[in-house]
This record gives sequence, C-alpha cells and structure tokens, in this order.
Amino acid sequence: MIYKRSSALFGAAQKVIPGGVNSPVRAFKAVGGDPIFVKEAKGAYLYDEDGNRLIDYINSWGPMILGHAHPPVVNAVIEKAKKGTSFGMPTEIETKIAELAVSMVPNIDKIRFVNSGTEACMSAVRLARGFTKKDKIIKFAGCYHGHSDSFLIQAGSGAVTFGSPNSPGVTEGTAKDTLLARYNDLENVESIIKSNKDEIACIIIEPVAGNMGCIPPVKGFLEGLRSLCDAHDILLIFDEVMTGFRLAKGGVQELFEVDADIVTFGKVIGGGLPVGAFAARTEIMNHLAPLGPVYQAGTLSGNPLAMAAGLAMLTELNDQTKIFDSIAKKTEYLHKGIAKVLEENNVVHTINRVGSMISVHFSENPVVDFESAAEGNNDTFKKFFHGMLDQGIYIAPSAFETWFITEALTYQDLDETIKAVSITAKSL
Repeated sequence: MIYKRSSALFGAAQKVIPGGVNSPVRAFKAVGGDPIFVKEAKGAYLYDEDGNRLIDYINSWGPMILGHAHPPVVNAVIEKAKKGTSFGMPTEIETKIAELAVSMVPNIDKIRFVNSGTEACMSAVRLARGFTKKDKIIKFAGCYHGHSDSFLIQAGSGAVTFGSPNSPGVTEGTAKDTLLARYNDLENVESIIKSNKDEIACIIIEPVAGNMGCIPPVKGFLEGLRSLCDAHDILLIFDEVMTGFRLAKGGVQELFEVDADIVTFGKVIGGGLPVGAFAARTEIMNHLAPLGPVYQAGTLSGNPLAMAAGLAMLTELNDQTKIFDSIAKKTEYLHKGIAKVLEENNVVHTINRVGSMISVHFSENPVVDFESAAEGNNDTFKKFFHGMLDQGIYIAPSAFETWFITEALTYQDLDETIKAVSITAKSL
C-alpha cells in the first residue's frame, strides 16, 4: 500500500505538534515508519488519506464496539448539536445516562462524568484517599491508568513502548506514595500491604489488563484482592475504562462476579466522544463536592454532545445484550484462526483473549504479567505489524496493546484477517 499523503501530513504535523501526534501511542516509534492518517471510517473499516481501506482492530482504542459512525450515535450527536454544543449548566441528558449506567452496572449507586479515563482514575484515587484518610496506593506494573503523576510508575502501553515508564516530571514525593505490585501475584500484594500497615488507601487495577497486551486475571486473583481490601480497610478500584460496557453489560464486576468499591469508565461510555466517569456506592460518592470535602470539577464535564453519544451507545447495548456474546464468538473465531496459521508456520506465540479483547504475544511462555509480556519478541512483532498493514489490516502499533473487536466485523472480515496472518507468518 502507498502512504505518500500520510507521510506528508506527518511531516507537516511534526512542525507544530510534539512528535507529530497528540498521544504517543499513535506514533509508530515502536514499529518504525510513519503513522497512518485517517480520513474517515465506517463500520469495521478505516479509510486513510491515501484512499486505502483498512480493517480496524483498535476501534479508537475500544469505544467503537458497534462500529464506526454507528447511525444511532451519529444521529443523537447531530440532533443534540442543533440545540447547542455546551452550556456549563446542568442538562436532563446527564441524569438520563447516569440512571442508565447505574442500572446496568452492579454495585454502584452514583456516577460522576468527566472528560477522559485519565481524569476518571485520578479523581477515583483522590476520592479513595479522602474517604479512607490514607495516602498510599497500590498499582500494578504494566497497568496504565492515564498520565496523572500517581500512575506513571512502571506504567503500561505508551510509557512502556517508549522505554520511560517513570516519566520525568513526576516528583519523588508523588512516587513514594505509589506502591508497585506484580499483576496476578496475590502474595506480592499481601507483602506490600503488611509492609505499609494502615497506610494504603486503595488498590487500583485493570481487572482485565489491556495496556501490556490483553492479560486476564488468573483464577482467584480478583477475589483475593477483594478479600485483602476487606481485611485491611482498603478500597478496591477497578479501572474499567477499557472493559466497562465492553466485556459485559456490567463490565468485569458482572463477568467475574467480584465487586469493586469504585469503578472508572471511559471509551464505550462516551460512544466515541471524549468521556470518562467514576462511580461507587452512595456512602463513598457523597464525599465529593458539593456534598463532601473531596474536590473534583470539570468545566466541560457532562458535555451534551458526549452525553448524547454515550446515551445512544449504552441504550443499544442495554437493549441488545446478545451483542456481547456475538462479539465474543467472533473474537474466539479469530483467535482459533490466527493460532492455527501461526502454528502451521512454526511461529512462537501466545494468544490471550477475554470477551472482545485479544492479543498476540510472540512469546513461548504464558503471558500473565508485565515481566512475561516484556519477554515477547519485539522484532517479530514489528514484522508482523507491517506485514498485516501491507495486507490492509490495522492493529495497534505496539506489542503492549490489546486488540478491540467490533460487532461490525463480519466473518468474511475475520477470514480476510486470518488470511493476512497466513501471508505475513511466512516472513516471520
């Protein structure tokens, strides 16, 4: 495929935007080459500035669970825009989407909307600290909760891709209050808690990791975290920015039947527009201003266009719950097809999958945490990425990112993808 216009646009962007991108994960630094500039998208396909059609497996990093330019979402935004784009005042639609979200997700009573997943996770941790009156938090190596200072301690995805998980600009004072644990290792978590007795406000985790590739929790891990938190007066925060309203109507809490104290959302909840949210039971949420002492605010939070998109998306997912089974079956089909082709070509690999999230790790060992994810062969991944791109398949330009499957994908699209893997595998 030819990407002359994309390359030219990237050259122009680099002159006025740091690195030519507004989020590092969009760059091709980990795989080489220039990023693709998108002109438009529809359903399961991207159309770039050079006229190429690409089958999309990032889907705006998760929110396009029903496909790009999904008509009910687009129409809702258009109709709302006709009445004004922002007011900085309460609107009825904020209450409507809040009521729907609370009804879909177990174990939450109230929800507050913000503008991004980063903002949601930052606010959730502040709320947990204010509620427990403790300062320290536990996060897991390889989990990414946005670019707030507290989280850039051995973060996943972009931070790992660029080799600087401990970002300059994060103070030692902030870093000392973030305790780093190993994903899927309960003994390690328990040891950290014992070493910091009565100092830990919360444990924050991607309950299904997506920022070191897709990594599911091992059996008993989430349940063990819940028990540890109960025993030590610690709040458990599920970062469901990726998994919320994607893996099940009620997210991971529903899928694995484990209750969190605070849950953060993004991606799907905004229908493709910039939206985040955090939610908990009434006792915790009432600590937020204006009711309580924990301050959190956002001038554009609850933006009517974003709320309209989110409400349209959640309404459809709530009304058509078979969608989750349908996408999971498509993901399983893709998994089996890719595995068969890679095995036939003697390509060392491990594939992780949960629902509509899937990752191909070029590693011979099980991938269960950040350390094992980092053992994957990145040179093989680079060849795989560009081989798939040459065949019209767009996957994340980083080995540390999950793929997101959309209901808009047909089985013909999946077969085309598997064929692309077969062609690419011969050169790995």
